[in-house]
Amino acid sequence: MIQKPRGTIDILPKEVTLWQYIEQTSRKVCKKFGFSEIRFPTFESTELFHRGVGDTTDVVQKEMYTFTDREDRSFTLRPEGTASVARSVIENGLVSEPMPLKLYYLINCFRYEKPQAGRSREFYQFGAEMFGSENAGADAEMISLASSIISELGIKNVSLHINSIGCSVCRPRYREALKDYFRSHYDELCDTCKGRLETNPLRILDCKSPVCSAIAKDAPKTIDNLCDDCKAHLASLESRLGVMGIEYTVDPHIVRGLDYYTRTVFEFICNEIGAQSTICGGGRYDGLIKELGGPALPGIGFGMGITRLIMAMQACGADKTETERPDIYIASLGEAAAVKGAFLASELRRSGVAAECDVMGRSLKAQMKYADKKGARFTLMIGDSELEAGKAQLKNMEDSAQTEIDLADLPELIKLLSE
Repeated sequence: MIQKPRGTIDILPKEVTLWQYIEQTSRKVCKKFGFSEIRFPTFESTELFHRGVGDTTDVVQKEMYTFTDREDRSFTLRPEGTASVARSVIENGLVSEPMPLKLYYLINCFRYEKPQAGRSREFYQFGAEMFGSENAGADAEMISLASSIISELGIKNVSLHINSIGCSVCRPRYREALKDYFRSHYDELCDTCKGRLETNPLRILDCKSPVCSAIAKDAPKTIDNLCDDCKAHLASLESRLGVMGIEYTVDPHIVRGLDYYTRTVFEFICNEIGAQSTICGGGRYDGLIKELGGPALPGIGFGMGITRLIMAMQACGADKTETERPDIYIASLGEAAAVKGAFLASELRRSGVAAECDVMGRSLKAQMKYADKKGARFTLMIGDSELEAGKAQLKNMEDSAQTEIDLADLPELIKLLSE
């Protein structure tokens, strides 16, 4: 038997309702904040991710699904959304739109990594990006958007962690401080971090090796090495979050995993779901648009893994969404009744009613059992006597109440089903 590739998931009909609820909720909240949806290709030029995400990141070095097409061009299945949005903003001239430019997306992404709870090789993500403002107010607005979506989904016991990783002015000084510190522990570092030491020492702070993590705990902290502008930016963000009533913790260990981040980085952590507890992560990337060939346009954004959100909702008991069910099931006995049932179902659907009828040639008993399993709100049984009289009994499946209806009076039937 052919099976799905390792690290991918099937989203079955009984599960889709919850996925749709998350998508609809995200869209609803984004509308309140003035964000518009953007869609972009599943694969991009490999160079986009090398330049946008960063050559020294684990994503680029180890995790991308890259292939060469028939004309020997290198393409990559998108490992994240921000670089693609930035490319689209430049290519389609959105840099000339009124600022701030507010965009969101719902996408699938691809990374070759070890599959585990909340982490797949094909994963699904909600993301939002804002371009045009260097002001800490934009940072607070994005954090507020993420917080509102999480709250609207009913996820509890969530903490916000923020940090500043500096800018092009103070980052070089901090990099040198990190290098000096980690050189004194060089022999203890894992082989990967030894390679990172000269190229990207910030990545050592995010290493999952227990030994490297223990060493990193005492490393110099970003917030102790910020320039005056970055300090003022962080202070402004904290002030705005306080006014907005959003609780937070300044966490100097948050650096995020991609090279384009500057200044503000943040994570929302759900304490209900164990090791894979980060349900949202993001930050500011003021140099990304310029790095990709556009103007100097600042930006900030975040991503939320859909499966992580589902894990958090389930842990909080917030995943009780209603499954789709028919408004009415029309059971029939005999060919003439089946034809009449098909006609009624067709007319009801045109009026917005979810209607089903038998297409299997089942017995009446089997049809009624099927209607019950599907959770139909009402059932209508049509046989020879009903056809002859032109009337039938509409049964409410919740309280067993029955109402006689005229088979020729569709408006009355629709009215009853809508009450």
